[in-house]
Amino acid sequence: MIRYRQEVELLRAYVPGKPIDDVKKEYNLKKVIKLASNENPYGCSEKAKKAVIKSLENPSLYPDGNCTELRNCISNKMSISPDQLIFGAGSDEIISLISQTYIDKHDEAITCTPSFPQYKATVTAMGGNMIELPLVNHAYDLKGILSKITSKTKIIFISNPNNPTGTIIPEKELLEFIKQVPNNILIVIDEAYYEYVSDKDYLQSLPLLKKYDNLMILRTFSKMYGLASMRIGYGIANSNIIELINRVRGPFNVTTQAQMAAIASINDEEFVKMAFENNNKVKEYTYTKCEELGLSYIKTHCNFIMIDFRKPSMDLFIELQKKGFILRPGFYFGMDTYQRVTLGTINQMKEFFQVIEELLAY
Repeated sequence: MIRYRQEVELLRAYVPGKPIDDVKKEYNLKKVIKLASNENPYGCSEKAKKAVIKSLENPSLYPDGNCTELRNCISNKMSISPDQLIFGAGSDEIISLISQTYIDKHDEAITCTPSFPQYKATVTAMGGNMIELPLVNHAYDLKGILSKITSKTKIIFISNPNNPTGTIIPEKELLEFIKQVPNNILIVIDEAYYEYVSDKDYLQSLPLLKKYDNLMILRTFSKMYGLASMRIGYGIANSNIIELINRVRGPFNVTTQAQMAAIASINDEEFVKMAFENNNKVKEYTYTKCEELGLSYIKTHCNFIMIDFRKPSMDLFIELQKKGFILRPGFYFGMDTYQRVTLGTINQMKEFFQVIEELLAY
């Protein structure tokens, strides 16, 4: 056997949500509804689709490695300098690039769990140690994180809103935390679900970049914008951080199709408004149904919700698949009676709860 790096022994491959076609074949189903991967049930902007088709006129040309047009578009919309942006094949690639840039063997990073597993995976792959603290009331324990900072700490990863619990950190609490973190530690705030949050107590982090040069914000086009298959996300930080991370980034890591789709999407405010409003309506419907059925749930600021069905999550996961629904079992998050349910369309959720009522009756 070819010798491999010791760190690989510590890693486990990411387990994605089960594909629709696989479930159809396995259970001989004609219709399957996927509520597992927090994808946008309303698809993406029609303008994005047209932009992708137009971009296929020159498939033999490499994409713009600088993402110039997209860079300028976001720079203008957010009133930031173009050199404060970095783009990746999803924000998870940028998470990997961050660890490649800052984590050396035996360095430490800190986060809370359950949260996005790629934080730990990328740190571990670089030979670093991920210090994990349990969530408190399903939210990040910022006081706990501060208590774990040592001379070895290089990065703190914070998911806000958090996946899988859908919680946010109150503005005052997060601001106070940022003030207390030494400026030689990179604070990465992952805002993958930023566009879904309407709570007034949610910290608007972008203005803080002017004050804190150890802060980095991550966002994605995979969720609200419905471009998960395009694989495109971005990071925002001071130009020195961006320049360093760019040194380890591949030269053509974002496809032309993804760049054009992202530009069209971010300019289609009507689509975002529609998806936001529908998500809120479905969220309220889901709360009501859970309360009617006596099911506990975690109030969410995202397009998914953690529901306690009081049954072993893998057992219910399989039973739901047989009925044509794919969810994300809480087993993967150490929350074994929960399922993470992506908020689908209102009709999808009505069908889902009809099946749930049948299964809970047994």
